[in-house]
Amino acid sequence: MTRIRQFYIDGAWVSPMTAGQTGFTDPATETQIGMLAVGTAADVDRAAVAARRAFAAFSASTTDERKALLGRILTLMEARAEDLAQAITLEMGAAITFSRTTQVPFGIAHVRAAMDVLADYKFRVQKGTTAILREPIGVCGLITPWNWPLYQITAKVAPAIAAGCTVVLKPSEMAPLSALLFAQIMHDAGTPPGVFNLVNGTGAEVGSAIASHPDIDMVSITGSVRAGVLVAQAAAVTVKRVVQELGGKSPNILLPDADFDRVVPLGVASAFRNVGQSCSAPTRMIVPAERLTEVEALARAHAETIIVGDPQDPTTTLGPIANRAQFDRVQKMIQVGIEDGARLICGGPGLPEGIIHGLYARPTIFSDVTTGMRIAQEEIFGPVLCILPYATEAEAIAIANDTVFGLGGHVQSADLDRARRVARQIRAGQVHINHPAWDAYAAFGGYKQSGNGREYGVFGMEECLETKSILGYDPT
Repeated sequence: MTRIRQFYIDGAWVSPMTAGQTGFTDPATETQIGMLAVGTAADVDRAAVAARRAFAAFSASTTDERKALLGRILTLMEARAEDLAQAITLEMGAAITFSRTTQVPFGIAHVRAAMDVLADYKFRVQKGTTAILREPIGVCGLITPWNWPLYQITAKVAPAIAAGCTVVLKPSEMAPLSALLFAQIMHDAGTPPGVFNLVNGTGAEVGSAIASHPDIDMVSITGSVRAGVLVAQAAAVTVKRVVQELGGKSPNILLPDADFDRVVPLGVASAFRNVGQSCSAPTRMIVPAERLTEVEALARAHAETIIVGDPQDPTTTLGPIANRAQFDRVQKMIQVGIEDGARLICGGPGLPEGIIHGLYARPTIFSDVTTGMRIAQEEIFGPVLCILPYATEAEAIAIANDTVFGLGGHVQSADLDRARRVARQIRAGQVHINHPAWDAYAAFGGYKQSGNGREYGVFGMEECLETKSILGYDPT
């Protein structure tokens, strides 16, 4: 909290160029917990100049030097994991057990993955007499959201550092605490001045300035489709690379031979993970029409086991929605589902029973949803699951692909060959078969309006690299 009115630029905590501030709130109590300094284009320029100046030396560093830096960052994140978990729970309401077991460990995993990629990545490959070089792209402008505040930062910062790039980061102004703690970790790890810079602020001001700045060579954003479009438009003037990880409305196809007792509860849990505030959440469960009643009973039974409440309580499953605007959006879309004729299986509008304040939503499941309904097409970003029946496998795949999004997908089947065949037909950047473990090395990104480019592992690092061919490099 001592750093909320400062930015981290050129290796030091500094005051903003102007005195703009915004409040941020604990969503569990709806009380303001601090005033955050918000930057302007002048602050972005200061950070970009520092990053550009640092790039010459850092881009020439060895892979061993960058791996050692990442190792120090990793060690400090592990040592301060509880502080990071507490910050995430306070700033965006994630249940403390979820912060400890998922939000923070997954964030740490991206740093470890970047180290592993560096261990054997070939930055120069010989093709006959031609050398193919992969070189750091330059200064990376990184814009991250509030729903996975640490995880999204490390998913972008760690590959950029591994590639030899310097960074200007704009975290969400609605969840700033974990980002400020991460900036202190970067400082304490001995990151050279200018290699990592943080400027807080709004997307309209700081995000736009990052996207359009001539000294920033690529920009990576995780956010809404609207935000991604605005960033791409601002970046077009300087013809910089744009990586976008945007919205989703991911399908979860349950084939008739799946173990419904297992996959239905897992499907509900996956849709509601992080209070449904995940762009890849499988929020459309596509099920055989003849098994609809069975699926409804299993889904409702699992939803009734979910504990909604104080995120500081270790027994809580779901904390509050992260902010007022998103809470209002979730409530509106639940009402839209009712008005459009979807059948409410559990939950509904309003606060959960026994809760009188805070931004808490009821875990809500709709059935008999059709693809024409808004709740089947629009990203709700809350604990709302749609169940859609199908008659044939071909219809299930058609329903899965009937969306402007293409970020994620799931397939459940006892027949792995069948599941693979269906997975290949889903138009999405990442498809899960039978609820596998999360993989920090698997390429993550979207088709269609879910974005461009890929993150995680080697794929995330390569977004921070340029390709150079040198002909005649070895004429022998």
